[in-house]
Amino acid sequence: RSSLPLERYHRLSDSAMDTLCEDLENILDNLGNPSYEVEYSSGVLTLKLGGHGTYVINKQPPNKQIWLSSPVSGPKRYDYSESDGHWRYSRNNESLSELLNTELSKTLETPVDLDL
Repeated sequence: RSSLPLERYHRLSDSAMDTLCEDLENILDNLGNPSYEVEYSSGVLTLKLGGHGTYVINKQPPNKQIWLSSPVSGPKRYDYSESDGHWRYSRNNESLSELLNTELSKTLETPVDLDL
């Protein structure tokens, strides 16, 4: 269980989600595919990629985590790492940014460089 104070969790997770939404909107605008869409509301970000599936990324305040549901790699839960400032998956220490960059670059066939 995270020792991160709740107010700090909200600041960090809100910042990560806002940055992610803005960056994804820019990427999708540049791709110009009308079947691609990103929405962010009430702590839940939904990235619809047409036939490639849908990503859902959401805040989980009770656990102080960010949860990801990926059509490629499935569900994962990310904890904030004070040591490097990234949201990391405890099973393999991969950051949320690293996973999304890898999966989205392959899916969208264009380099994706998200830095949360």
